Amino acid sequence: MTKVTPFVWFVDGAQEAAERYVSLFDDARVLWTQQFPPGPMAQQVYTLAFELQGTTYYAINGGPDIRPSMAFSFFIEVETQAEIDRLWDALLEGGGEPSQCGWLTDRWGQAWQVVPKQLWDFYASSDVEAVNRTVQAMFTMQKLDLAALQAAYDG
Repeated sequence: MTKVTPFVWFVDGAQEAAERYVSLFDDARVLWTQQFPPGPMAQQVYTLAFELQGTTYYAINGGPDIRPSMAFSFFIEVETQAEIDRLWDALLEGGGEPSQCGWLTDRWGQAWQVVPKQLWDFYASSDVEAVNRTVQAMFTMQKLDLAALQAAYDG
């Protein structure tokens, strides 16, 4: 059976990043690591696999030839503002950069979106004005504010 699995490029620090990521989620773990073959990079991790809430990711310390971009992001759906705050702060820790609309880049250059599940209910509404108010409110935010999004939706 064919399986599709995300493969994530890191300039370096893949093991440290994976260990940080698995510390943030229940049901998460590093599955395996593989070191570079003998030579100048021996004893350093080359590839690894980790799992976040049932999804496996492969990762490589691939060097600086390719840089991560926001074209690929880890997408986290959460239910509460407390979860948004906890994950947002943890992923920015150590040199991450906030963006807008719930996006951020962590210190390893990986992009994340921290989004309340309720946003999809707002977007699915047949009330076009409510959807537009919600989107306009979101455009003013870096970290998403669930109460402010709800207020915008409610009018």
